[in-house]
Amino acid sequence: SYYVLRQRFSAPGGDRLERVGFFGALRLEEYANRVVLPHERTLSGPKADRLKILRATQANLSSVFMLYEDKSETLSAALAEALSGSAAITAADDGGIEHTLAPLVDRGAMALIRAFLMDRQVVIADGHHRYETALNYREESRGSGARRRDAEAPADRTLAYFTNAYAPGSLLLPIHRVIPKGPAPSTAEWRARLPGWSMHEVPFPEGAPIDALLDAHLARHRERPAFAADAGDGTLRIFTRPHAEELTIRLVHSEVIGGVLGLDDAAVRDGAVVFKKSAEVAARAVREEGASLALYLNALTPDDVFRVTGAGEVLPQKSTFFFPKLPSGLVFRVHDESRP
Repeated sequence: SYYVLRQRFSAPGGDRLERVGFFGALRLEEYANRVVLPHERTLSGPKADRLKILRATQANLSSVFMLYEDKSETLSAALAEALSGSAAITAADDGGIEHTLAPLVDRGAMALIRAFLMDRQVVIADGHHRYETALNYREESRGSGARRRDAEAPADRTLAYFTNAYAPGSLLLPIHRVIPKGPAPSTAEWRARLPGWSMHEVPFPEGAPIDALLDAHLARHRERPAFAADAGDGTLRIFTRPHAEELTIRLVHSEVIGGVLGLDDAAVRDGAVVFKKSAEVAARAVREEGASLALYLNALTPDDVFRVTGAGEVLPQKSTFFFPKLPSGLVFRVHDESRP
């Protein structure tokens, strides 16, 4: 069975948007099979905790957020029809997001979805730990000897939410980087350590809205590598370089965080970099909370995500923020349907 979810929300900047997707049971595939594609690597700790919950509940309480590529919006009409039915339920959360959930009962629409996704790759937008936990649970279930390995069981699937990455309401936002400790580079040091980049300085007076500054000075460089650096000294430094095949997020991690600041992957994992979804929060960390530096980024595009994952590669940790997040608890998937 499928459940269709529509989320109506306000984007940063005030535009009212809606994102439509659906919940279903996704057949688990090893990443090596190139059917389900990750876009980032995971840590072991969260997976251990999630595996304990899955063992105890024998249910998927949260979904894996999956992206598919459909520039023609093949499924849009079928999903919209389900939302117009009498079974649809609507509720708003504390953040002002309106959620409408409806069962998909039309067999033709179900067949269309299955046929559409049959031979397509899907990308994990959010929920890598949940997906890999489900893989571990599946192998654990197979190893118990309770069933034949070639017979499908509930543990062979997991609850997933699917949405079209190219639909108008699919909003992909940046995640900014804050460096809590250590000296920030001076203007001369920036120029010396990033010879391939151009830098220009913009006044950043106390109380100025960072979002407006980024819209004016960083957003216009979306088509090439660009980032902004803020050391809380009243100047916003905008860095750009000629078009390159490599994505800005990777260049920032290799050339800025690793090269200029000298922070390797282990240091990043240990908290030398803090991730902020809000530029305003990142700016406040530098100005009011003693952080050394904030690095502001433009958002990636769906093309960027599909290009990287299609090549069998991954992005640095916390490179993407698909807004809004999915609420937990709208749909559960119980493995043993005889349980109350």
